[in-house]
This record gives sequence, structure tokens and C-alpha cells, in this order.
Amino acid sequence: MKRLSIKVEGIPTSYLTAGESGPLLLLLHGTYWSRVWQPVLEDLAKAGLRPVAVDLPGFGRSGGAPTPAEATVPALARWAVRFVEALGEADKPVLLGGHDIGGGIAQQMLIDEALDIPRLVLMNAVMYDSWPAPTVMRFRDPDVAAATTPADILAARRQSVIAALARPATEAEILEWLDPWTDPRVARSWLSMAVSADHRYTMALVPALKASAKPKLLIWGEDDGFQKIEYAERFAAEIPNTRLVRIPKSGHIPTENDAPRIAREMIGFFKG
Repeated sequence: MKRLSIKVEGIPTSYLTAGESGPLLLLLHGTYWSRVWQPVLEDLAKAGLRPVAVDLPGFGRSGGAPTPAEATVPALARWAVRFVEALGEADKPVLLGGHDIGGGIAQQMLIDEALDIPRLVLMNAVMYDSWPAPTVMRFRDPDVAAATTPADILAARRQSVIAALARPATEAEILEWLDPWTDPRVARSWLSMAVSADHRYTMALVPALKASAKPKLLIWGEDDGFQKIEYAERFAAEIPNTRLVRIPKSGHIPTENDAPRIAREMIGFFKG
């Protein structure tokens, strides 16, 4: 596994990847960063896939600082297409996975059809009107957003990470997760995503999703307090060609709870 960087419209864009060949598997994060996919990358690559877990602009190790208008689901879906173009892969099928708001971005990309996306994985993703979570929604209040400091965001992210891991974590692990948000620029980028979080984007996709026959796999930590499994159950019941895999004793970031099983499920789905 290695971290590389490429410029997208002049902005340095960081991504984690493993493997040198095979079909591109683009992996998107939401309010966290590419770290959510790290535990499964090596197994995916060993199976002949080429996973690329990108840091969205202003997040993780990527440059930039998106405005709220640039941090909406539709805007980030368009940006993700430009990232694939920068990789030189836009003329080939792109396998796609999304976590959290990254799952909303992935749904948007599937429906937009700017890329050939034959299969989609959603992991504890936003859908329907499941979002934003109250911990994020409060930042949509202009007065709250204006009064929020980078230190406030770092403290809020600490609580979110601890809850999302759904297991005991060392202070070193927590600090690794939090490291990008120690940069005020990244903290401001997160605030832009929080301010623009709006379930009308995913609700607008529902009719087209119901008409989509593309295979879809939902991977869900059963104990997620942010994105409840009831939404995944509804999606699996209403959206054609969808299968739900439950990960017991797992929270919002199930790759931190049962990475081997998640890798196996993704490999079987993408290579099936």
C-alpha cells in the first residue's frame, strides 16, 4: 500500500492505493478521510483489483479548501469524475464504493452516468433522508458555523471517531485518525461539507435508483448510531439488484471491526 498524489485542476490530490494492475476501484469517504478504506486495500489488491481511496479536496492529505457550494454531493460527484480523468481512466469501467457521505456521492455518480460504473458498494452510507446526523446538522445554523473554531471541529471529530470505531481504541489510534483535522484548512473544509449536508440530494436520486438494474452491495455495521441499518434494509427492499451484508458488533466504520470479511464480500461482488 502506498500514498500517491496527482493534480486535479491544479490542486494536489492525495490517495491511498495498492496493486499495480487490474480494474480501477474508486473508494470515496465522507466526513472522515481515505483512512476508512485502508484496512481492506491490500486484500483487494491481492485479489486482482486496483483500489484507489482518494482524499476529497480539502480532506485528509489533499490540498484545496472547498466552499459549501463546492462540498455538496452533486459538486463532489463531478469532482470525482475529474479525478478519474486525471488518472487517465475515464474511458474504462470504474468500480465504485462509498462510505458515509461518500456513499451519497457514489449514488450520484451512478445516476449521472458520466463514467461507466458497472457495480456499486455502499458502506454505512447516507441514503434517502438518513442524514445529516444531529452532530453534523447543527453546523448548518449560520450562527453556529460562524462561531465554530478549528479547535471546536477537532474536538467534535474526536468524539465522532471514538463513537464510529465501536471498539476500544488507543490514544495513538485516535490521534492518527484525527491528524488531518489539526490543520485549520482541513477543519474548514469539513465545516463546508457539514454546512452543505442536505438529504434532498439523495432523495432526488431515489426514482432513478429504482430504475437502475446495476448490481449494488450494501455493507453495514449493525450497531451504527449515525446511519441506522433500517435505511439499508429499506434500500435493499426498494432498489433493484441490491444485496445487504450485515456486519455484527460493528459501528459506522466497519472496516475497523471486520476488515477481512468486508474485503471478501467486496472481492466476491466486484469479481462475481
